[in-house]
Amino acid sequence: MSKLSAVLLGDAMIPSEGFRGAWEKYLSRYGDVAFAGDWETSWDKLQYRRLEVEKNGPETEPCDPLILKYGKNASVLMGLFIAVSSSVMDAMPSLRIVGVSRAGLENVNVKEATRRGILVFNVMGRNAHAVSDFAIGMMLAECRNIARAFASIKSGGWRKTFGNSDSIPELGGKTVGIVGFGNIGRLVAKKLTGFETNILVYDPYTDSESIREAGCTPVDLDDMFSTADFVTIHARLTDENKGMIGADLIRKMKPTSYLINTGRAGLVDQDALAAALREKRIMGAALDVFATEPIAKDSPFLELDNVTLTTHIAGTTSDALTNSPYLLASDIAAFLENRSGRFIVNREVLSNPEFKKWLETIQE
Repeated sequence: MSKLSAVLLGDAMIPSEGFRGAWEKYLSRYGDVAFAGDWETSWDKLQYRRLEVEKNGPETEPCDPLILKYGKNASVLMGLFIAVSSSVMDAMPSLRIVGVSRAGLENVNVKEATRRGILVFNVMGRNAHAVSDFAIGMMLAECRNIARAFASIKSGGWRKTFGNSDSIPELGGKTVGIVGFGNIGRLVAKKLTGFETNILVYDPYTDSESIREAGCTPVDLDDMFSTADFVTIHARLTDENKGMIGADLIRKMKPTSYLINTGRAGLVDQDALAAALREKRIMGAALDVFATEPIAKDSPFLELDNVTLTTHIAGTTSDALTNSPYLLASDIAAFLENRSGRFIVNREVLSNPEFKKWLETIQE
């Protein structure tokens, strides 16, 4: 029988102490930590590196030196944004479990992990409350001119007239379109019921009956963009849906409508959105995600007065960050104890003969 050996790699967003604490609480009975440390301690560098990985995949990053130094005999790798590429797997021949304390899997080569019999865990919904709160806040901030009024006061003014002054809305009775009905989209819908909104949902991966049971109406994108007063985006970015919200859909939006994006910039044609805002074909937008982060200095959005911009902070709350390594570790522990892990990404590995043989050797 054998024990686990883990490499825990934190970063500027979730330092390694969080992963070590989670390991000690849930997994220490199964083995020891071979190494715990932080692979990127600069916040600014982390934002750049993780965005590059999200756009281009984990193979764009070289194997981290900490993995080369400490990972040879480790069977578990846990972290947040560390790129788990084929070169990482080459450097960790004993690797059997990879866990990332986030919902996104852009930083993990899941296909290669599956081929090698490595079980991958993520944490679905870890920041769902944070992002759903923020999305609704962005709706209000943009349509009620909250950020613009604040900027006016800070600069010595007292601005009360805005581009939408003739049609400033209340949320009650308005129609909100939700693109993507996963954990975040469902929470947005639930929270918006308190505002007495009508909710439309587009999600080709969720059956219509489930959407109706949540009190929403399933629609296609054309219907949503033609009728919604607000469209809020919560789909995951894939090769198939990249740029799916293009000029044609944006052209269908009402002149009094708003687009909210706390999901991924790549889902929206940025040039088409900027043009619609500049030409005032839609009333406004609120964006927390950008094609380049930090936002490019020549971005057309910086010149516009009908857009609210934030620095990719929708999911960044102390609660979401602090809790996520513990959610990850507890799920791995549940799997080891009774094979009941909720966050397993590639379940086909469970039937891999080599993985099954290894798993039988693990004991408390």
